[in-house]
Amino acid sequence: MFLNCHSFHSLRYGTISVEELVQQASSLGVKAMALTDINTVTGIYEFIKLCCTAGIKPLVGMEFRWNHQLRFIGLAKNAAGLAEMNRWLTQHNFHDIAMAPHAPDFENAIIIYPLENMPPVLKANEYIGIRPEQLQQLVLSDLKDKIDRMAVLHPVTIRTRTEYNLHRILCAIDRNIILTKLAAEDYCTESEVMLSPDALAAHYENYPKIISNTERIVQQCNFEFDFKAPKNKKYYTGSKKEDMSLLSTLAQQGLVWRYGNHNAEAESRMAKELRVIGQLEFSGYFLITWDIIRYSNSRGFLHIGRGSGANSIIAYCLGITDICPLELDLYFERFLNLNRKSPPDFDIDWSWKERDAILEYIFSRYGSDHVAFCGTNVEFKFRSIFREVGKVFGLPKEELDLLAKNPMNLHPTSKVVRQVQQYGMLLEKFPNQRSMHSCGILISEEPITNYTPLEMPPKGFPIVLFDMHTAEEIGLEKFDILSQRGIGHIDDSVKIIEKNRGIRVNIRDTGISKNEASANQYLAIGKTIGCFYIESPAMRGLLRRLKCGDYKTLVAASSIIRPGVAQSGMMKEYIYRHNHPDKFEYFHPVFQQELGETYGIMVYQEDVIKIALHYGGLPAADGDILRRAMSGKGRSKAALQKVKDNFFECCQRQGHPLKLSEEIYRQIESFAGYSFCKAHSASYAVESYQSLYLKVHYPIEFMVAVINNQGGFYRTEVYVHEARMSGASIHNPCVNKSTYETALYGRDIFLGFMHLQGLAHQTALLIEEERMANGQYGSLENFISRIPIGIETIQILIFIGAFRFTGKPKNELLITARILLVNFKPEDWHPKLLAEPVRNFKFPVLERTPFEDAFDEIEFIGFPVSYSPFDLLQTGFRGDVMAKDLLNHHKKQVRMLAYLISRKHVPTKMGAMYFGTWIDAEGEMFDTAHFTGSLKEYPFQGGGCYLLLGNVEVDYHFPTITVIKMAKMPFIPDPRYSHENDWKYKMQQRLKEDVSMTHRAPYPQEHEINIPRHKMKS
Repeated sequence: MFLNCHSFHSLRYGTISVEELVQQASSLGVKAMALTDINTVTGIYEFIKLCCTAGIKPLVGMEFRWNHQLRFIGLAKNAAGLAEMNRWLTQHNFHDIAMAPHAPDFENAIIIYPLENMPPVLKANEYIGIRPEQLQQLVLSDLKDKIDRMAVLHPVTIRTRTEYNLHRILCAIDRNIILTKLAAEDYCTESEVMLSPDALAAHYENYPKIISNTERIVQQCNFEFDFKAPKNKKYYTGSKKEDMSLLSTLAQQGLVWRYGNHNAEAESRMAKELRVIGQLEFSGYFLITWDIIRYSNSRGFLHIGRGSGANSIIAYCLGITDICPLELDLYFERFLNLNRKSPPDFDIDWSWKERDAILEYIFSRYGSDHVAFCGTNVEFKFRSIFREVGKVFGLPKEELDLLAKNPMNLHPTSKVVRQVQQYGMLLEKFPNQRSMHSCGILISEEPITNYTPLEMPPKGFPIVLFDMHTAEEIGLEKFDILSQRGIGHIDDSVKIIEKNRGIRVNIRDTGISKNEASANQYLAIGKTIGCFYIESPAMRGLLRRLKCGDYKTLVAASSIIRPGVAQSGMMKEYIYRHNHPDKFEYFHPVFQQELGETYGIMVYQEDVIKIALHYGGLPAADGDILRRAMSGKGRSKAALQKVKDNFFECCQRQGHPLKLSEEIYRQIESFAGYSFCKAHSASYAVESYQSLYLKVHYPIEFMVAVINNQGGFYRTEVYVHEARMSGASIHNPCVNKSTYETALYGRDIFLGFMHLQGLAHQTALLIEEERMANGQYGSLENFISRIPIGIETIQILIFIGAFRFTGKPKNELLITARILLVNFKPEDWHPKLLAEPVRNFKFPVLERTPFEDAFDEIEFIGFPVSYSPFDLLQTGFRGDVMAKDLLNHHKKQVRMLAYLISRKHVPTKMGAMYFGTWIDAEGEMFDTAHFTGSLKEYPFQGGGCYLLLGNVEVDYHFPTITVIKMAKMPFIPDPRYSHENDWKYKMQQRLKEDVSMTHRAPYPQEHEINIPRHKMKS
């Protein structure tokens, strides 16, 4: 009877989750119902599962609306009916075609029109839906004749009066108007609540034909869906036999390439993997991934295959990954095993500049009907909730900012604000809008519109209307086509080195990406700024604490920095055991045998499988089930309890004492969900080493590449500083030397136009293009004659020194520009065929102090280039101690003067604390800790130089200053505003700092973890 139910997937309209909708129906005794969300099928697959569990017949379809106006409701008779509606809506979405008032000829769908939009003639599959409150209209003769084609239409949108108010708020948000501006037709009626089937039928007791029509519709709609069958493109070649033959041939060729002839261990491992892939019919997934990599290689692109896919020797031999699973003892079962019913998941990274080319290949190669991006549901978040709801209640911008930026206990206490809070909190976790998954691509066997309509976002690639979790539930596994700036650093470095030095570096050579001697030295002292994954203060501190000087230690470090390992206390214990290998015992022989490489500490996700296998006696595949259950990926508490019980039963059968098994399970439980798999860590370590190799041997070229890829963990200023410390000369942008990106000539770095705040992107590109086409600019006048540019933009270029090649002072250039551009209008500009003679103006001597340039640079680039920040201080004091000497001052109090680079917020049980990273006057980095007590009296006050007083603590080769006091040091007055007191110190406030906020529960203290260091009785 309920043929028109909405969930909150009817965005900014529905108020009920799918689960709550089905629960309510079940409690009222409903036997059949339809989910018809507005222009989407996002919730139907969850709906089908929940209905089947509740004993309700699920009907699926959509409510079709255009510009908020209801056209009709479509119900799928079967899978073909849903596909028809999906394809029809997709065409409207792609081409922005206005939706016709009446439905097209659907062969496998039933259409229900609202009374207000009924067509003059109904097709065989079409009905008029009539609401209970509209029944009185049937006394009219023209409607009475249509009763034979009518059906019950009782929409369900809300449950309570509160949800009715919430629904109206959502409608106002959707229309971007205040609540009082809503018209009656903009929102649902208060009657759109679910009734018991008997109560609904009672309204129609005088119209048995309407009831029987409705029952017939329910009987005709039999949408069935097989959740177990894989929906991905099944075969690459066309058949399983041909796929396996091709995969075996390619794998065998790769085996010779990677291992040479007659490697028995590799051959045995490959045969095992091929058997499992064949049994699970995943050959197509491997071959499609290989095909994408083959195309990438043909274009000369650099890629990195990471994640659990690196556990596969076949992935290694196909060139998908560069990690040897035999070298690192990687379990194939972590990636694929016979208990796994869904395809594996390859994560592949490209440079952010090249990723679109890969996507275009995938869409063209596998067909637009079969390829789409995964969608995501963007939920209402704290800040957006209060802005959106507050706007609906008519609050001004100042109050909206106050609500959005502050916690609720700091909000004003007016009646309106209380309403905003009440309804705002109801919206938490509601989907607000659909968006595109950042990297997940679906490639389906059947047309993808069999499962969902598609939308075309501005990015230009179609998206499905459900997220990755729903995709996995229905049997569509994504290919992760990722991009990251770290690969851009490496790729661009190689190109810049070849251009600047004439040297072609083969960065794919694993001989220079593992255990290269010079790179190991940098690694051990944490000299890793700019290097992928290992440049953050926390990672550099870990590398120094470990004196990390080899590839395998770096692989471990890449995982133990993860929250799960740190939170469990295993990071601290690993550091202790690494530095004191003779001061602990393995508390069980299995841990020495299987985890000896990591001192008996579980560091990787695979370690869970190892312990389950060798201590608990579980099969490797069951060990992976334990790991997945721990990670919480869609697993229920009941499933986790079942896995836990199985673990202890197996341990008991092995004869292990309960206490020992409980301690081992506690360690597994404490970290498994937030650690890396070893293959993932190894992939990261290879990329980190590639970056580090380039930084060590070609530091200037490498830093230019980092700058041009818009940095990494830090802001551009830090990488410019690092380039200078590496021996580069840094120059401001120049119209005759600079390009849009930063340019390198020998050891001279010319900052790119992209760094100039206020310079339009198109103007920056035009300056470079015009110079390339017609030669260098001869003068300011020549530049103005060739580039259409207004006085505001030319002033930016003059202030930053982009015309210094003329030899004229900035003041003179500014006056000349104002004279030349006094009547400039962009629409009247046209290039001159003949160069006009340069007019020589006579100017009085205009004095300018050297420091004015530094303040110009802060204003237009964000940091000083001509001078160090220390040169701009009022004080000449530079600190009692330099960073290089801190190791010699353990337990001593020191005063240091330093420039703030970054700070990281860390929650503790005592309150917030920060870790700071600084540069001293010699340009060297050091780190500080700021606890809650000192922060209350001596807080951070933005970017700039500070005087620090603190105690030095050396923790395993890594010095940190625990700050007692600090004060921000003033710059000299800005000489450009010597007569304007309000502006003298404005530029110092423009200096930046990198702030990382951490929102998590505080880590437990060491005494709360207490990992045993001594052997336990077995």
